[in-house]
Amino acid sequence: MKGLRWFLPLVILGLGYLGYTAIAATETATQENAASPPPPIVETRVVHPTQHQVVLRAHGEVTPVETTQLSAQVSGEVVAWHPNFVAGGIVKRGDVLFSIEPDNYQAAVLSAEADLASAKASLIEEQAQAAVAQRQAKSLPSSQVTDLYLRKPQVLSAKARVKSAQAALKRAQRDLENCQVTAPYDALVVSRDVGVGQYINAGSPVGVLNSIEAAEVHLPIAGFDTLFLPTPLAGIEVQLTRNGSEPTQRQARLVRDLGIVEQSTRMMRVVVRLDDPYGTQSAKPALPFGSYIEATFKGATLENVFKLPQSLMNNRQVWVVDQAGKLTPRTLRVVRTEGQYIYADQGLSDDDQVVTTLPEFPEPGMTVRVASQVSPEGENE
Repeated sequence: MKGLRWFLPLVILGLGYLGYTAIAATETATQENAASPPPPIVETRVVHPTQHQVVLRAHGEVTPVETTQLSAQVSGEVVAWHPNFVAGGIVKRGDVLFSIEPDNYQAAVLSAEADLASAKASLIEEQAQAAVAQRQAKSLPSSQVTDLYLRKPQVLSAKARVKSAQAALKRAQRDLENCQVTAPYDALVVSRDVGVGQYINAGSPVGVLNSIEAAEVHLPIAGFDTLFLPTPLAGIEVQLTRNGSEPTQRQARLVRDLGIVEQSTRMMRVVVRLDDPYGTQSAKPALPFGSYIEATFKGATLENVFKLPQSLMNNRQVWVVDQAGKLTPRTLRVVRTEGQYIYADQGLSDDDQVVTTLPEFPEPGMTVRVASQVSPEGENE
């Protein structure tokens, strides 16, 4: 019994030691497992260099190509005016806008015609007398035959009177024609300053017209966009859009740039020409003068650039999964930003895997697992 009493404590101590050892081994394995969690899962997209057509956008106001301050060429009383010759009216090229009393100018034409007929008769008479003198001179000594005897000065004077009478007739006819003031082009009437019964003097302003045969839009181009302007500029198609409850769109074309850079804004301006802005020659929707529009047109073409959402870039860096499955930061050279996308020509290579969902605390060299890959092809801009 004494031996058993000594033996039992030893057994209990041995069992306790074995239990402690098992528990310690289990805790160590648990700590080891906790110290080495699985690599984080990331999503990537494979990128490839591509060609990109730059799209430029600018805003401007529709303005008339030509504005005319009308004035009367002759004096007189206004006897009639066109019903559309009112502010906001549309008149056609050649329409008679208003008429001046023509009686005095018709009389002037008749008088000029009579003066011309008289001058021609005098010329015929002088030419006949010169012919008689020429025949008589044959029987006279040469010393007596002078230009005055042959009536050459008289004939020249008669011819001059004919030319003067012809010029006077042209002036009288022109004055008579100017009694009717016509529209020089299809136009929007801005203002009218005459009325029936009003006496106007030659040169008096009578109204203002804006040509509606064509309009212009001056577009400011920011300095960072000037690098991407198309070459040559003239002839490039432009889409004009006026936003509103019912957006209006028209096609126009670039015609020139103004050739200067504004000192205050460091912008340059290009000019867009829009034919028939009021749609009077077609069924196209009108873009009235003063409309604020957005212009969109194609610029230069970028070669071998990588397109990425801006959200993937931070401080001009993106993360890439290398062939060893580790995170690597890449610094990009961004050449263009459009909407939500950037275009870079340096910093990436063909078939690079750009990370689209990063771990919470990414570090260079971190091992990751790629869950899926998203290719940019077929993506809507």
